[in-house]
Amino acid sequence: MDSLTQIVLGAAVGEAVLGRKVGNKAMLYGAIAGTIPDLDAIAGNFTDTITAIEIHRGFTHSIVFAIIFAPVFGWLISKIEKRSVASWKGWSWLMFWGFFTHPLLDAHTTWGTQLFWPLDLRLAYKNIFVIDPLYTIPFMIFIILAMRLPAGSAKRRRFNNLGLIISCIYLLIITPGIKLFTHSKFEESLKLQGIEYQRLDTRPAPFNSILWSANIETEDAYLIGHYSLLDSKPIEFETYPKNHDLAGNWTNKPNLKRLIDISENWYTLARNNGDLYFNDLRFGKLDIESPDSDFVFSYRLSEKNGELIATETEKDPSKVKEILPNLWKRILGN
Repeated sequence: MDSLTQIVLGAAVGEAVLGRKVGNKAMLYGAIAGTIPDLDAIAGNFTDTITAIEIHRGFTHSIVFAIIFAPVFGWLISKIEKRSVASWKGWSWLMFWGFFTHPLLDAHTTWGTQLFWPLDLRLAYKNIFVIDPLYTIPFMIFIILAMRLPAGSAKRRRFNNLGLIISCIYLLIITPGIKLFTHSKFEESLKLQGIEYQRLDTRPAPFNSILWSANIETEDAYLIGHYSLLDSKPIEFETYPKNHDLAGNWTNKPNLKRLIDISENWYTLARNNGDLYFNDLRFGKLDIESPDSDFVFSYRLSEKNGELIATETEKDPSKVKEILPNLWKRILGN
């Protein structure tokens, strides 16, 4: 999830663990704990693109990391907060839950997380987008209300608990329910249109849980469709040829295989101005209303000293002015 959401969750967890004893400092250190796992993104500054992708949401998002580093950070905080009534054990417990709930939340996104690192298993339930105002804003309001009240007060605890409960209901009941419903709608539409397929994968579109997207794999192509709870017309699917044969002599390159593993085999290859591009389909297109839109994650492939190099294509910030209105229009139905 985005940094703000993780800060809010971390603050709420910190309050639940140690708020009665240390008040807003529990929220502060909980918020810090909620952001630390995402520091793995810094790896992109020191390593190649593919390795950076593999590292993200890996070790720092695991149970192993929480168990090892919670006592370390707990000890550091106990030295900083020498006058606090909280013990090293209390601070360690707060940091553990801040670290641990971070990947639990991330596991519900499309990217997922390696909660059980070093096992090669990425949990991705794909029932919430990485930025979802319906999850974050109500949660944040309850946190703000709670932090304005005296430490240990019943009303403060009640506000914090309400934020946790409402966010959990949305994350664990409402969005999974919508996902199951929309998944059935895609299955029904594919059946009605006589489309035979091998795999079907669904996820929420950006910033909401009303509009959903689906990737469908057929023998030689991928289909992408969108369904809003407000739709009144049949689902339409766009076709994207796999073009896996374009890899040519690069087919057995280790780095290409790594990219394929990362994308979970949801990928197409395409040529543009003589260059070969690897498109990761798991996150769809930048503009869901434009068939010609670029994919969210696309990598230009090249070769240097016999090694395949992947370079992520840059996004054009100016296109946001077009993308957001189109997204809102599609959310409201077809």
